[in-house]
Parts: sequence; structure tokens; C-alpha cells
Amino acid sequence: MSRANARETYDRLSGGRSQFLNTAIECSELTLPYLITDDTHTSNSRKVLKQPWQSTGAKAVVTLASKLMLALLPPQTTFFKLQVREDKLGEMDSPEIRSELDLSFSKIERTIMDFIAASNDRVVVHQAIKHLIVSGNSLIFMGKEGLKNYPLNRYVVNRDGNGTVIEIVTKELIGRELLKDVLQTNDPLKVTDGKQTEDDDVEVYTHVRLEKEKWVWHQEVQDKVIPGSRSTAPKNANAWLPLRFNSADGEDYGRGRVEEFLGDFRSLNALSQALIEGSSAAAKVVFLISPSSTTKPAALAKAGNGAIIQGRPEDVAVVQVGKTADFTTAANMAQSIERRVGEAFLQLNVRQSERTTAEEVRLTQLELEQGLGGLFSLLTVEFLVPYLNRILLVLQRNGQLPKIPKDYVRPAIVAGVNALGRGQDRESLTAFMTTIAQTLGPEALLKYINPTEVVKRLAAAQGIDVLNLIKTEEQLAGEKQQLEQERTQQSLVDQAGQLSKSPMVEQAMMGEEEETPQPPM
Repeated sequence: MSRANARETYDRLSGGRSQFLNTAIECSELTLPYLITDDTHTSNSRKVLKQPWQSTGAKAVVTLASKLMLALLPPQTTFFKLQVREDKLGEMDSPEIRSELDLSFSKIERTIMDFIAASNDRVVVHQAIKHLIVSGNSLIFMGKEGLKNYPLNRYVVNRDGNGTVIEIVTKELIGRELLKDVLQTNDPLKVTDGKQTEDDDVEVYTHVRLEKEKWVWHQEVQDKVIPGSRSTAPKNANAWLPLRFNSADGEDYGRGRVEEFLGDFRSLNALSQALIEGSSAAAKVVFLISPSSTTKPAALAKAGNGAIIQGRPEDVAVVQVGKTADFTTAANMAQSIERRVGEAFLQLNVRQSERTTAEEVRLTQLELEQGLGGLFSLLTVEFLVPYLNRILLVLQRNGQLPKIPKDYVRPAIVAGVNALGRGQDRESLTAFMTTIAQTLGPEALLKYINPTEVVKRLAAAQGIDVLNLIKTEEQLAGEKQQLEQERTQQSLVDQAGQLSKSPMVEQAMMGEEEETPQPPM
């Protein structure tokens, strides 16, 4: 039995994607309409995008994407840490060996972060996170020239019962001129303005599948394999990363954050439309003049500000909507929904009051950060781990990094949920120290607390490398001994000075001066 080509596989798997794609398109229309469109929206047939009646959805998506971006790929520190496996620590228990390993690991970490900073990875990852929030799905390809993001309408995926990806097919539009050596000469022509012209773009499919513990992929155009497009990758360092925001059992695709609050976005959009259209109608000024009045409509229309014309006030009236109470109800409901959406998308809504303190703002921000834990826990597993493995593989193949023995060294992700855990450790340690100082007094801190250990734990909670930064016990002991020697020497000098100023020493010195013989004339 022959294997189905990439186009047939894409068409077959598109059926299971349709419900997720339809929901993603609606979520995009209520937030960022340009993110997800239907599959027929191509570069040659531009479609006028439907704009929402409110910008709350766009603001919510952009805010949450920025927070997740900073949490997953922090710019000031590394999102991972190379460390020796716990079961191998006994073989390298020497402090000198550990110090040398820490220095080597630090150099490797800086090399990887410099490689990421010099690329466009953060730009593409930020775009992919916005797709994850809106549609719940995104595909990232880690190519030689950087990352590339595929929206949900440009790829299909097939997973097994455990949620493991076994097959991916992407669909792209490539210029015909770039593939003229591969295309057939008898391609169908299209009619434009009465003339037959070749279509500018052709569909190129990329088929990725898992075979014998490794990933294999190739590209096809018009059911023909493009020469030189075949490539492979190890199973744990795949260049194709299909990401999900939330996972559901038995589903090949994920669910987005916007879909979880789709009812609120629909209601807010409808209320915003009603308020805007109603406000526009209420703002329209129309004068009514009685048909039997002596006031002339033309005279009223031409009258300037402060002009005097003949007429009676009861002959002229103004059309009023009289929906103030209804508008107030709709506006209050819209504000309630906006506040609920802001809390769901981690927007800092501080209580507006003159007595709002900095501590209240800090606690509100900490509560929002802790709410991130459940949001990107799946991203840590499906994105950060394979992303790091792929970068390590590429840099080792290029010779920019040495081979890292997997039996001894294991990279550990310290961003995301782990970063929040370190932040919680910092808050707990600070609260513990404050409680001791307030309960037992500041003297109890010096009596019961080890300052060196406190400094190390605070540095670990902040994600700061303490190597050669914090003084060791030997350095502290040497400085203490040197200080004691200086104090002893200073004490001896002071005692000698006091002894020279005593009365007995002065009398003895005066006696010596009197007994000193005068030189002969």
C-alpha cells in the first residue's frame, strides 16, 4: 500500500481541525482580527477584516502575551541552568571541581543566551504566544535562518492517545518563480481581464512524521517531492514545535484563553456596539416645529448664535431619546465585564483611592504573577524544553559549544513556574525575617540567623549566580583574623603612646636630661 501524499494527508486531517479553526476565527474577530482567518484568505484574494466594537480584547491579549513572554524568556537572566545530576554529585564532591564546573556552565549559558539575543527568536515567540492565547494553537519551526510561526489555518497535526505528536503537515503559498525548476510545464492557467496568465503562488506542503525514534520531513508541490527538501532530527530535538495553550484529553488541538471567556467577549462586543450606536443617535440634534406655528423653519436654521427672530418657544421642540437609564445599565454591565476580563488576562486593576498604598499594589501584582502558574505550565513542557534541546543540538553541530555529557549534566528550566516558586521563596524568607525582628527584636537576628546563608538564599531566589560574588567562609575567616591582628597592633601602639605620656616616664626623661654633661667649650 503506497503512502498518501502530503496534500491528501492535509485534506484528511483538516476535518478534525475545522471546529477548532472556526472557534479560533471567532475569537480572533473579537480580539485581534488579523491573527486567524479562514483558509481561503490568501495573498491574492485579500479579505476586508471585520473590526470589533471594543479594544478591550486586543489590550487583554497583548498584555497577557507580554507577561508570558517575559516569564518564559526573561531578558536579564537565563531561562535554564546547567547542573550536575544528583546521582553523580558524589563523583565530583571537591569544591575546586564544583567551582570549575560552575564557571564552565556559566560560559555555556551565556553563549546560548547571546545566540538567542542575536536572533529574531523573541519576536517570533511573542507572535506565537498571541496565537496561543487567541486560538490555543501555534506551530514553530526552528530553521537555520531563525524561527518561523505557523497559524492554525496553515497546519494540521495528528496526536496519539497520550497527546504525543506523530504527524504534522503544513501548507504554504510560495511564488511560482521560485519553484519553476520543479513545476510542470503544462500547469493550468487562470484568466485575468480576458488574458491567460499563470497564478503567482503555488501550494507547498511540508510533511513531518515520526519514524523509528527520529523525525523525518520533506516538502511537496503538485504531489511531487521537492529535491533537497528531505531532512531529519532526533526525537528529543525536533525542529517542529506544535504548541498548545490548554490541552484536553483526546483532542489533537488546544484551547485558547479567549475561548474560555468567549461569552464575556461576545457580550462586551454587543454592549459596546449598542452603546456606541445609541450614543451616536442620542447625540444627534433635531428640532421640531409645529406646522401651525408662526416660526419659520428657514429662519430658525439660518439664525446664528445670539440672533433674534420672531416666534414662540412652545412652537419649537427638540427630539430626545430618553434612554439615559437604559444607557447607564448597559454601561455598568460593560464595565463589570471589562473588569472580569482584565482579571482573567492578568491586568493590574488597583483600587482607585487616596489611601491606596504601595503594599496593596505590590500584593495585587504578586497575586497576578501567581496566577501565571497554571497558564504556562504546559508551555514550559512543550516549548522551553524542546526549544533548549534544539538550540543545544544546533550549537554543538556548529562547533560553538562542546559536547555536554548527558550522563552527568542535565539542563533544568528555571523560568516560568520555577521562577514563580523562587519568588514565593523570597517572599516567605523576607516575611520570616521580618517576623523574627518584630517579635524577638533585631538582636535575635544576629543571635539565631546565619547571615551568609540568608544572603545565599536571597540570591538563589532572585536567580543570581553567587559564584565569586559572595565571600566564602575561608575569606571571611581570613578577613576576621587580619582585622584582629590590626586591632592588636593598634592596641599595642595605643598602650605605648599612653605609657610615654605617664608622669613617671616624664620625670625619668627629665632626670636624664639634667644628668646629661654639657659639651666642653
